[in-house]
Amino acid sequence: MCEAKVRAGESAGRGVRTQWRLLPLRIDDAFTSMAVDESLLKLNAEGKSPNTIRFWRWLPSTVSLGCFQNVEREVDLEVAKKYGVDVVRRITGGGAVFHDHDGELTYSVICKQDDVPDEIIESYKLICGGLVLGFERLGLQAEFKPVNDVLVNGKKISGSAQTRRWGSVLQHGTVLIAPDVRRMFELLKVSPEKISDKFIASVYERVTTVERELGKKPNFEEVREAMSRGFERSLGVKLSEGGLTSEELELAAKLKLKYASDEWLRKR
Repeated sequence: MCEAKVRAGESAGRGVRTQWRLLPLRIDDAFTSMAVDESLLKLNAEGKSPNTIRFWRWLPSTVSLGCFQNVEREVDLEVAKKYGVDVVRRITGGGAVFHDHDGELTYSVICKQDDVPDEIIESYKLICGGLVLGFERLGLQAEFKPVNDVLVNGKKISGSAQTRRWGSVLQHGTVLIAPDVRRMFELLKVSPEKISDKFIASVYERVTTVERELGKKPNFEEVREAMSRGFERSLGVKLSEGGLTSEELELAAKLKLKYASDEWLRKR
């Protein structure tokens, strides 16, 4: 499907924007969060869930692994246990990511595959375009950088991952508000000599945060609102507040058992 058609998001001849659901901001453990995402993806593919955008925070803080990664190679599990940090495997690809409860807002977009461009980079550009516009609402000049990053002042402020299954698409990713970078490198398997002030400083040459760029830390609802309006503009849709259905919650509860299992975590 061409991008122009997606971006219009209008019913033919009436100028009425397609409605998508916007879920309230949730705070969940890692296993629930991943289960909700897969539940929405599966039920959207079955025509039982509408196209949906949601935002959440992780409690406790979590390291998420890409679907094809090996947990022992990527995460220091003893350090994770020491700090009470969960470790979970996503169904999307990409690398290991530290999700700081106090410093990150995470988003998910779930929709029919026909509602985004067929070309992967173009679909990332369309969806990440919502983040670009959201950052602009917060007062930051942002840009999309292929394949799946958003930059502010040339530094990464958001990364995303996507999967396409059963005829639907799930894309989720980070909005870096004020994460603890030093904690991140303690948790990920990085050589001890790299966890230094010099190394951390070098990271901040490539990565930035909303707090750093604005000089203040906005609250999570403020960021959610800005990103929601950005997605409306980028996707050409109207977001309507709504909650999870009983069917979505029931499936998520079943899927949570998978995400919380050692078998799933160590499957690579």
